[in-house]
Amino acid sequence: MSPQLISIYALVAMFVVATILPVNMGVLAFVGAFLVGTLVAGQTTNAIIAGFPGGLFLTLVGITFLFAIAQNNGTIDWLVRLAVRAVRGRIAAIPWIMFGISAVLTSVGAVSPGAVAIIAPIALGFAFKYSISPLLMGLMVVHGAQAGGFSPISIYGGITNRVVAKAGLPLSEITTFLASFGVNLAVAVLLFFALGGRKLLRATAAEPAAVNVPHVQIAVPQSGPQIYGDAEAEALSEEIALETGQRPGRSIVENAIEEPTGQDGRLYQIITLLGLIALAVLVLAFNLDIGFVAITIGLFLSLIAPNLQKRAMGQVAWPEIMLITGVSTYVVVLEKMGTITFVGDSVAGLASPMLAALLLCFIGAVVSAFASSTAVLGSLIPLAVPFLQAGTGVSAIGFIAAMAVSSTIVDVSPFSTNGALVLANAQGVDREAFFRKLMAYGAIVTIGAPIVVWALFIVLWH
Repeated sequence: MSPQLISIYALVAMFVVATILPVNMGVLAFVGAFLVGTLVAGQTTNAIIAGFPGGLFLTLVGITFLFAIAQNNGTIDWLVRLAVRAVRGRIAAIPWIMFGISAVLTSVGAVSPGAVAIIAPIALGFAFKYSISPLLMGLMVVHGAQAGGFSPISIYGGITNRVVAKAGLPLSEITTFLASFGVNLAVAVLLFFALGGRKLLRATAAEPAAVNVPHVQIAVPQSGPQIYGDAEAEALSEEIALETGQRPGRSIVENAIEEPTGQDGRLYQIITLLGLIALAVLVLAFNLDIGFVAITIGLFLSLIAPNLQKRAMGQVAWPEIMLITGVSTYVVVLEKMGTITFVGDSVAGLASPMLAALLLCFIGAVVSAFASSTAVLGSLIPLAVPFLQAGTGVSAIGFIAAMAVSSTIVDVSPFSTNGALVLANAQGVDREAFFRKLMAYGAIVTIGAPIVVWALFIVLWH
């Protein structure tokens, strides 16, 4: 068996193990890079370590650190409350507010699971309170997060653009972003009318019966309480609530829905909002490194209120960072041993380049539905680079857009992080029935999305 095939089988084994067992794929990828690199490819450990993506690591740490601060001091919840008040009783606008907020969060750098973890509990709380389909609200949050996921300063966008630029392929950051935004927005419109949107258009805030939102035990996303035992988690959750101006013992949903207690619009929250705006301006307008800028702004905010933000570094999305950097390191090992060229040449050798492109989109969708989208983007796009460089006639820009959408829109699957978050926070529903609906919708998207984006961005672009 050739070394290239061994490295591919090892990658497949990583996806299978990470899907079946609760083991971080980044850990598997680091071990795989070490074992495959040294035993199969004859590489030194120094050469393997040299493939560690230091710039991407800094970006992920900086972004998640900054958003942990914004979540801790109540800025995110404040913005959500402002958006909901702005609808002035128009119930039909609430799903779109949640879609928009999720899109904004990911477009300025929040990891998709982080944005969904922040917004999904609040959105599903509103769904329960105002008799909106919980399936609709959950899917609007996920599709919103994916809609903004490929902006030039986002995590997905950063991964994709780095891979494409490194390969010397034509790069259009805006095309990829607009493709993802357009497809997810179109799907959201269809979902809105298919899941009760017409009824919501006729509803007002006064019509639904007043109900109490049940307690949902949820900590700040990627936060401290999740790493302690039950007693420590409860005590720490109350401390977080007190520090952020919330009522202890109440869920984030209840705190978000009820009227503010004078804590909104504090000077610190305003400064935090200005910091998020400054991040976008400095990165987009002045082309500064997003990782360094995010950490700098985060440090500035921490110095203003060090006691409030003392847990922010512990809330950095370390599992996501471990996963992304681990897979990226393994991909560098694959590249050095010739696996990427081997696979690309094999796909390019198919009789029909269009069929090869469709096959790659399907692979991306199916794998991502059961594993991490960031892992898929980091591994499959490099595998397609030789295929795109081989002069097959397939547009690189169109293919990257199709691969980006097909590999991320399937995160509605209940087996993915985003879908699982929606399922976990659904209220007032039969969980088993809700799971079946989410799984059925995920299957439809997994089969249909690759075909649609292939036709739109590869066939029509050809």
